[in-house]
Amino acid sequence: MLNREGDTYLYLQISEVLRSRIRAELAPGDPVISEAEIQREFKVARTTARRAIRVLRNQGLVHTRQGEGTFVNAPGQLGPAGRQAPFYRHIAGEIRERIRRHEFVSRQQIPSEVELVRQYGAARETVRRAISLLRDEGWVYSIPHRGSYVSPEEQWPG
Repeated sequence: MLNREGDTYLYLQISEVLRSRIRAELAPGDPVISEAEIQREFKVARTTARRAIRVLRNQGLVHTRQGEGTFVNAPGQLGPAGRQAPFYRHIAGEIRERIRRHEFVSRQQIPSEVELVRQYGAARETVRRAISLLRDEGWVYSIPHRGSYVSPEEQWPG
């Protein structure tokens, strides 16, 4: 079922399997498979299981209650910290606002992927999507192997 030799991280593959199960088999409020069960079923490390759940949580499909487990959200139910939009949009929005407030200035490097992963507790792919969105909108540009930088102010979207 999982492609361990492919180019997609195992936790992303697992999150996709779990997303399909949630849509097909579970109702809002139902418990989702635990990290320990993910470890056993998919034969992965605990870190991989945690990342798979975090992807679903960041997408607003599930929420976790400390000591109780992870549960399916109702459609439109707000995710963690009242978020409803996908988490990458939340990250992009915060960076965009920091650019508008000139906390990050033209041609200055924004925090690296690693720093943003640490800061937001997000998956690397989520951070990459946020930066890609900012790049598509014209807020930042990227230089391979160096990072992403704030676009000159005259190129910012209106």
